[in-house]
Amino acid sequence: MKRNLLYIAFAAVPFLFACNPSEKKADAKKDSILNQTCYASSFEKDSAAMILNTMASGKVTGSLLIKYGAKPKNSGEINGKFHGDTLLVDYRFNTGTDTSRAFTNPLAFLKKDGKLIMGVAQIETTLGRSYFVKGKSINYEAGKFTFQEVPCK
Repeated sequence: MKRNLLYIAFAAVPFLFACNPSEKKADAKKDSILNQTCYASSFEKDSAAMILNTMASGKVTGSLLIKYGAKPKNSGEINGKFHGDTLLVDYRFNTGTDTSRAFTNPLAFLKKDGKLIMGVAQIETTLGRSYFVKGKSINYEAGKFTFQEVPCK
């Protein structure tokens, strides 16, 4: 009897995996890009460019490139979501040409008058993951970058 149950369990495994790809395809179609918006910003010798893809699910994905003066550029992907007029994302990036080490930091942007203002806040790291410190506010007046919409290339 135990042997029969074991055979049935092994026989069911391919059917479980066979159903999974169609579900993933359905999720991918459901979460298609609704809108793509490009932004640029500069502050003194620093500059930044961002592409935001707003998905049907409400998620926001895209890319962000930041160049701080003479330092190596930070280039990576952003993933997050709007919460009212605030966009909270995780920014996974590499510095310079070193692709062997990736860093992840939280970023916050306030949408105001068609612009995205990058905020500054205290960050803490727990178990290798960085977060905004709970209870500490995000300061949008102290941030360097105010992103303005630009045509996508």
